[in-house]
Amino acid sequence: MPTHAAVPAGRALTVGYLEHLARLGVDPAELTARAVESSRLAVAYRGRFLPSPVFLEPGESTRLGEDLLLAHQLLADLPDRMFDGDRAAFGRALGLAEPQIDLVRRAPTGPLTALARADLYRTTEGFKLLELNITSALGGFENADINRAMLAHPALSDYVAARGLTYHDTFRAIADTMRHELGDRAAGRRPVIALADWPESFTSYEPRLHVMAGLFDELGVDAIPCHVGQFVESDGFLTVHGRAVDLVFRFFLLEEIVTRQDLALVEPVMSAVERGTVVLFSRIDVELYGNKGALAMLSDDRNAGLFTGAEQDFLRRLLPWTRYVRARATDPQGEVVDLMAYATAHQRDLILKPIMLHGGSGIVPGWRVDAAEWAARLAAVLDGPWVLQQRVRPAPEPFPVAGGDGRHDLYLNWGAFVADPKAAGGGGYAGCIVRGTVDAEVGVVSMGAGALVGCCFHPEGAGG
Repeated sequence: MPTHAAVPAGRALTVGYLEHLARLGVDPAELTARAVESSRLAVAYRGRFLPSPVFLEPGESTRLGEDLLLAHQLLADLPDRMFDGDRAAFGRALGLAEPQIDLVRRAPTGPLTALARADLYRTTEGFKLLELNITSALGGFENADINRAMLAHPALSDYVAARGLTYHDTFRAIADTMRHELGDRAAGRRPVIALADWPESFTSYEPRLHVMAGLFDELGVDAIPCHVGQFVESDGFLTVHGRAVDLVFRFFLLEEIVTRQDLALVEPVMSAVERGTVVLFSRIDVELYGNKGALAMLSDDRNAGLFTGAEQDFLRRLLPWTRYVRARATDPQGEVVDLMAYATAHQRDLILKPIMLHGGSGIVPGWRVDAAEWAARLAAVLDGPWVLQQRVRPAPEPFPVAGGDGRHDLYLNWGAFVADPKAAGGGGYAGCIVRGTVDAEVGVVSMGAGALVGCCFHPEGAGG
């Protein structure tokens, strides 16, 4: 039997949509039929879609864009605020290996062009930022295809039109940001870009890169899926599969470059960037700023003096308590405590995360393991590149039951994208993809753990 979930306060668009479906007597499973049939969406999502979109209420998308741009800026400012502008020192504080530090030193200086995807939980007090993935290698880039597929059903398209709703095309924002970084290098012709992954991950991710290549083709860009081992220098140009490239769209990550052999593999790209014959998008140092350790630096109240009063208020509102795993740290009340003792006493309210890995890898929710395993995990990572983060409990979101009647609660990870307004226009918010699960005790809302994915709509105009 479905749970007839109560609708949280302040969800007028969600309430209206659920009532709209009930009046029409529409099986929500019908709305995902076009998405399930999409060969392009099948590559990443394999037909696993939420039976309903989610809705941002008036003003929420605007505030999300503003919040994520500010969070991005504060993260990008950390080397200047904490390390006198020394990115290598910043990298060492984050636990980077020396080959990674070498690459960071070679990255261009100057302001970062914002492009990121936030992982957020929507709580009863608003959105909380779990991570900010600052990189060009962003999953969920096809999300607007889910919007378009679901709008093929009149139940949704009529509701969206009646309420004045819209959605952002995340991939177009990514492409606009890429073109901004490319500048006039390919003026008057189709740019040629390499979608470059790491050799090991390329074996499984190549089909997804071909999806992206197809999307780029529709926007007038020649995109070539490849891995970094396939680049060849020819007549002073960086080539792949016999074609000179204007830009390397980076899917390989700094975390993958840990040995001198790895460094040698990326040397043709780095040398071409330094010669000015190719653009690297995104910059090789950006994962420093999207690092969980960097969020811990923002969260740590011992660094509060580096921020204005308004910035401190903002960080307290948006970030959960996050600390490096060290012998001593400040607790949520600002008191210096024995962190191991604190973590033991508050096990069910904490989650242990590696600072560099992504996609939920290595994460240990305290409420999912017994006391002995928790103690062993903490001891193993003490003084290493790991953080403890306060557990954030997502508020339940009511969804219609596909193939049945009634409603049930799901728990969502909101993957909200942010793009630099000077590159992509708008106010920063650049679309959203959500992942949902019925598990209220979830540690990581991921497709690997059975989550479904869905799209998001928001009100049009400045009030959106």
